[in-house]
Amino acid sequence: MGFDFDAALNRRNTNAAKWDVMEALFGRADLVPMWVADMDFLSPPAVREALCERAQHGVYGYPVRPAGYHTAISRWFGTRHAWPIQPDWIVDIPGVITGISMLIETFTQPGDGIIIQPPVYHPFRKLIQRSGRRVVENPLLWSGDGYTMDLQDLRNKAAQGAKMLILCSPHNPVGRVWSKHELTVLGKICETYNLVVVSDEIHCDLVYRPHRHIPFASLGDSFARQSVVCTAPSKTFNLAGMKAAALVVSDPDKRERIQATLKRFGLDSINVFGWTAAEAAYRTGAEWLDALLEYLQGNLNFLLDYVSAHIRDLRVVKPEGTYLVWMDCRDLGMNAKALQRFMREEAKLAIEDGYIFGTGGDGFIRMNIACPRTQLTTALFQLEHAVTGLKMRK
Repeated sequence: MGFDFDAALNRRNTNAAKWDVMEALFGRADLVPMWVADMDFLSPPAVREALCERAQHGVYGYPVRPAGYHTAISRWFGTRHAWPIQPDWIVDIPGVITGISMLIETFTQPGDGIIIQPPVYHPFRKLIQRSGRRVVENPLLWSGDGYTMDLQDLRNKAAQGAKMLILCSPHNPVGRVWSKHELTVLGKICETYNLVVVSDEIHCDLVYRPHRHIPFASLGDSFARQSVVCTAPSKTFNLAGMKAAALVVSDPDKRERIQATLKRFGLDSINVFGWTAAEAAYRTGAEWLDALLEYLQGNLNFLLDYVSAHIRDLRVVKPEGTYLVWMDCRDLGMNAKALQRFMREEAKLAIEDGYIFGTGGDGFIRMNIACPRTQLTTALFQLEHAVTGLKMRK
């Protein structure tokens, strides 16, 4: 079956955050939206068909989880990631961020330290701070070509009494797909100092060859007991609006405690359309995903070639996974606020500013390439024109 990822979709005036709040957030509406992590592609045909069929039923009362939903998730991870999870390990949640917030409530106390690895997905920091816990930073190491974990610093921070580590795997925004060695050393450190590992693996299906995502909890029973894996079909199949996600918790005691927290906050269910879309995606979405990955690889190759040939003042950190590209703009010689204004006013791009991702993010931007190639081309042309104009003024 062919899938048309080149089709230009009109998402304006559909209450799409990516398109309809640009003026409110960026100060103007005429920008090319390359920011928030959803895709400008149709979701898989079978997902759309399942939603239409359920909508046509016409009754939307209180739902119960479909009998085969957890089995569909289990089979997906067994097939795609060689991780044989049991259906009864799965806990339903409305979203990964909601899940992480509930895990913080369940396994830590106000004032406890929680480790993050910046520059990293910025809601992690906000969740920790808003819950009255302490942010403990274990910054990634930048080599000039890419990023690695600072595992010695992690050991030092863990030894100082932190209670939890939030792992971003694959990493957003730098695009690393962590190796078995890196994950194993990290896991042993967390095991030694009894840190709960909360592994955000929402981008797990979006990995470029020859890299392979390794679920943290697949590395052995002890790591599985020490951790909770957070996942969702939202990035993979463009279903963020469906509010369907899952925690994978092999340890019965942890699972019982998490379920109690979710019930306390009234968050122990998913809406009927979320279940419908997610089950259809996991059951029938493999062929669509394979085609998507091929298209995203083409977009990535196009961007790498374009920047190398036409925007040499920028350096692309080639991602191993995700459809998010981390770019080093420091050679433009701007501080964070000046770079922000430049991207909005001169390049006319709605784009994520690197500084929001924390330590190590100043001077970088994050670009979402999950869009038709014509849109990507327009964005890169505008960026090239803006950089050329800046150099001429100098």
